[in-house]
Amino acid sequence: MSFYDYSVTAPDGKEVSMKDFAGKVVLVVNTATGCGFTPHYKDLEEMYEKYHDQGFEIVDVPCNQFAGQTPGTDEEIHEFCTLKYNTQFPQMKKSDVNGANQLPLFAYLKSQKGFEGFHGPAAIPMNLMLKKIDKDYKNNPDIKWNFTKFVVDREGNVVARFEPTAKMEEVAKCVGSLI
Repeated sequence: MSFYDYSVTAPDGKEVSMKDFAGKVVLVVNTATGCGFTPHYKDLEEMYEKYHDQGFEIVDVPCNQFAGQTPGTDEEIHEFCTLKYNTQFPQMKKSDVNGANQLPLFAYLKSQKGFEGFHGPAAIPMNLMLKKIDKDYKNNPDIKWNFTKFVVDREGNVVARFEPTAKMEEVAKCVGSLI
């Protein structure tokens, strides 16, 4: 199967096929409204505004699996993001990205780009926290926290995975190189 064989559900219940994004650069991200990384929304929106007209899309999947940091309804999450960060990119229905109820899209993305470690100033605290949750976290591809980002090129290849500790400048540079 390929990236284009998957879909996610919009808050209104409609299926959004990744085929709709064929020929575009896509960033898929699991998000949260009450996380230390929530300000990534600002950078995501800036990337969206800069590159959207050139064929860039963001698939925002709110997820409440990490310390319950996305407790609201889909409507409340959308309202928060549009009021606080002026987001214009579409949000999907709140969903799981790990475990028995994970979206098949995330199972696919993780199979293409596994966990390669945290980087940057927040790496040490993230490593310490995750060791308490899952002693083997370094050896599985699971999403470790909110704001893990996957970049998909115009041909549907998963070309990069960025952990939430990655600098948003690195993410933007990767996206820009594919535009």
